Amino acid sequence: MNETNHSWVTEFVLLGFSGSQELQPFLLFIFSLLYLAILLGNFLIILTVTSDSRLHTPMYFLLANLSFIDICVASFATPKMIADFLVERKTISFEACLAQIFSVHLFAGGEMVTLYPCQLAFTVNLPFCGPNQVDSFFCDLPLVTKLACTDTYVISLLIVADSGFLSLSSFLLLVVSYTVILITVRNRSSASMAKARSTLTAHITVVTLFFGPCIFIYVWPFSGYSVDKVLAVFYTIFTPILNPVIYTLRTKEVKAAMAKLKSRYLKSGRVSAVIRNIPFLEMK
Repeated sequence: MNETNHSWVTEFVLLGFSGSQELQPFLLFIFSLLYLAILLGNFLIILTVTSDSRLHTPMYFLLANLSFIDICVASFATPKMIADFLVERKTISFEACLAQIFSVHLFAGGEMVTLYPCQLAFTVNLPFCGPNQVDSFFCDLPLVTKLACTDTYVISLLIVADSGFLSLSSFLLLVVSYTVILITVRNRSSASMAKARSTLTAHITVVTLFFGPCIFIYVWPFSGYSVDKVLAVFYTIFTPILNPVIYTLRTKEVKAAMAKLKSRYLKSGRVSAVIRNIPFLEMK
């Protein structure tokens, strides 16, 4: 394609939820509350795990890291989406768009990181010379790739073969694992079975909310359904909220540690003392 005959794209327009202009203030309020809940909930878990020595175990170390990843998953696109509710034209630079593509797979799909650099390399070198409207609230590989001024059939197959296959296989592996656990505990006491069912049901809910949209988006990446943006909300916003509730806040150890943390820092005078000890808040 002759470079002199085309105006190369330097920014993309994120359509987001612009089709519902009258709902913009309501969506701004709702997503701001959800994002605040994600930050507070996951930061609380990280603080609790790091401050209580009884939680310094491999399991809670992994859960604290999960909370950190949840914050990253919610933060790569949500603040931009919230800010875009306040403006009429929602644009993002080409470089920032590529950064979002990298971030969503780095944090939301860690199992894809080993194969993803080759996909990103293809995307960087694609010619973008015409359409620049991304029908979502953030840049993602399938949506951006189809805007290229060239045949992207091979790249679409690569997306399906890598991201789609890994999402589907990871989901099936988790379902099989949960099934094996249920079969293993079925001969135990009814109380143990009830607890296992309750825990696994909650876990399967989170897994389905995360991998379901991923499978739909990446196994059929060029279907053209605008519902993709709605599905993306589940794994970028709702999953980071549900993870701390299901994986951490339901455990007795974490509840006890939070109660201890509350009694330690919310006693009279302790909060102000902690604030005074923060270096950048000290009065010179």
